[in-house]
Amino acid sequence: MTCGNCVAKVKSQLLMIGDVLEADVQLAQPQATISMQRHIPVQVLQQAVRKAGNYTIEELHGHHANEKMDNAEVTKPWWKTYYPLILVLAFITGLATISAFGEGSFNGMLWMNYFMGGFFVAFSFFKLLDLNGFADSYSTYDLLAQRWRPYGYVYPFLELTLGLAYILDLYPVLTNLFTILLMGFSSIGVIRSVLNKRKIKCACLGTVFNLPMSTVTIVEDLLMVAMAIAGILLHI
Repeated sequence: MTCGNCVAKVKSQLLMIGDVLEADVQLAQPQATISMQRHIPVQVLQQAVRKAGNYTIEELHGHHANEKMDNAEVTKPWWKTYYPLILVLAFITGLATISAFGEGSFNGMLWMNYFMGGFFVAFSFFKLLDLNGFADSYSTYDLLAQRWRPYGYVYPFLELTLGLAYILDLYPVLTNLFTILLMGFSSIGVIRSVLNKRKIKCACLGTVFNLPMSTVTIVEDLLMVAMAIAGILLHI
């Protein structure tokens, strides 16, 4: 492997193997640390990495190969794991609520626009802090990014555009339709990863926070789809 793109392609192919839970591929050494539900023959792993390019994988022999982790990671309460996400959503909710009282009374439609706008702007911001890292992470589970990696570079800008459209109330029906398509399609890869019990990093807040992929991510995506559908119905 010679670059980050090589690493992303190899990691993506390894994660497509059904019993692979997690794959940490590193360029510097180079090596891959793979967690599995059951033992997978090296031949199967070789077939997978061959799909990514002219790569070869072999088992690491010696005492390091069978060495167990002495310091097992302590399972944290779910709210501590998702604290960054909860905090971001709390800020967005608070700002949307304050803005919805702009004319003295609460405006539900205005609140939804500001919430969705704040959601997309904030989430695109965290992705843009490390665009290359996001593209690498996103390509491990998104259906389109797995086949066309540049989509990982485009996606944050699509979110940013949607966020500005909601805040400025531009073309509400088209904006909501595009949100349904974007978030609905994105949720397919998330759902597939969760059902396969793949322990991979969620890229919803970019690479700034280490959030695991879980049902929380599914709810997050489908919530935006549901709100977009509600927005269309309110404009009909």
